[in-house]
Amino acid sequence: MEAFALSWAPRVLSILRFVAGLELLQHGTRKLLHFPSPVPNFVFNSMPGYAGVIELVGGALLVVGLFTRSAAFIASGMCAVGYFTVHAPRGFYPALNGGELIVLYCFVFLYIAAAGAGPWSLDAVIKNRK
Repeated sequence: MEAFALSWAPRVLSILRFVAGLELLQHGTRKLLHFPSPVPNFVFNSMPGYAGVIELVGGALLVVGLFTRSAAFIASGMCAVGYFTVHAPRGFYPALNGGELIVLYCFVFLYIAAAGAGPWSLDAVIKNRK
């Protein structure tokens, strides 16, 4: 079983990157493209507006696995800033301040920044061509 798990670990990393990228991307499309529904009272020139740009561009890069480490690192930092500016002032515990998801995103993106894109990515295609 361990050999099977080890052989699939890089592929599962690619799947994690892809799904996390899609989840991030949907936040950006809501804010900037009003799809699938607009964010109420959204102002582009604001912290949520800047986050929307990171979510849209970073999410798209993560989905295809291009510049993965940089995109994931920036997304992780954005999530950390989001947690400490929006959620932490509401209380210490993420379960009580509504910050559980953004903390999880922060550490998933930090892991992807450290681990890379995985074999199913444009980063891997570019690396294999060199």
